Amino acid sequence: MGFGPLPGSPDSSIVLVDGPWRHRTVRANGIALHVAELGTGPLVLLLHGFPQFWWTWRRQLTDLAEAGYRAVAVDLRGFGASDKPPRGYDAPTLAADMAALVASLGERNAIVVGNDLGGLLAWTMAANHAEVVRGIVLLGAAHPLRLRAAIARSPEQRHASAYALRTFQIPRRPEHLLARDGRWVRQLFDTWTGPRWRGTPGYLADVERYAEAMRIHPVGYCASEYFRWLVRSLPRGDGRRFASSLRVPVAAPVLQLQGDFDTCVLPSTAQGSGQYVAGDYEYRVLDGVGHFPQNEVSEQVSGELLRWVKLR
Repeated sequence: MGFGPLPGSPDSSIVLVDGPWRHRTVRANGIALHVAELGTGPLVLLLHGFPQFWWTWRRQLTDLAEAGYRAVAVDLRGFGASDKPPRGYDAPTLAADMAALVASLGERNAIVVGNDLGGLLAWTMAANHAEVVRGIVLLGAAHPLRLRAAIARSPEQRHASAYALRTFQIPRRPEHLLARDGRWVRQLFDTWTGPRWRGTPGYLADVERYAEAMRIHPVGYCASEYFRWLVRSLPRGDGRRFASSLRVPVAAPVLQLQGDFDTCVLPSTAQGSGQYVAGDYEYRVLDGVGHFPQNEVSEQVSGELLRWVKLR
């Protein structure tokens, strides 16, 4: 599984940040997933992206719980304090993890909220596990087929996705970048975030926490496997089957929040996602916001979430 931990690498206990939430481990789809949970009521499942962990949703955890919802933020397979097996980083398996998690939490269905890779899994759950999805909310996450088409046709989106198409495809390179000192994580945040958050004291503290969490061994390998599968599976049977499954229009209601300063998933790419939705669909642009709206304008995102989920 790549190389061993570097001297001074943190362990997974660093992500067990104290707060009003409860930390626990839940078995789902054959692995142990760490969750932070708060509140009672209808389930809202919060899925982080790269290079983050459950902590990105801390404001939404408290706001949703105060509004009468059961909010659960999970560390995805390979991240934070969840299991980090050597395999299982293909999108169908990862989406199955989350569908099984809903059942393991004792719920029949959930509103699924996803940013970045978490958004990819939310789209996939809505297509492949529709029975457990009451609705999805996407932040900085175009529909996977829309993103694939944009990469093929748009030089701008191809350039924006170079980290996934190139850096993550080089053996051992991304593991080294993520494990060494946090510099690459800081560079990604500086590139992907909008002006309303970048450079503030809260920004700097948050990015350092995310960079440290990415240094947990073997998170660098696990995160790399997400992107390796997404690219290398394209000509293979498993990749073709995945794409075919996503052509089924999403029947669940969809809210898509997109930062106008997102330089990872370009607004012009995200905007075309509605063609894959058969149910209610709402697309909203957030001014001055980049790829991580839940951090950059956390109060505004909580307000949008609460407005929307109360209708479901």
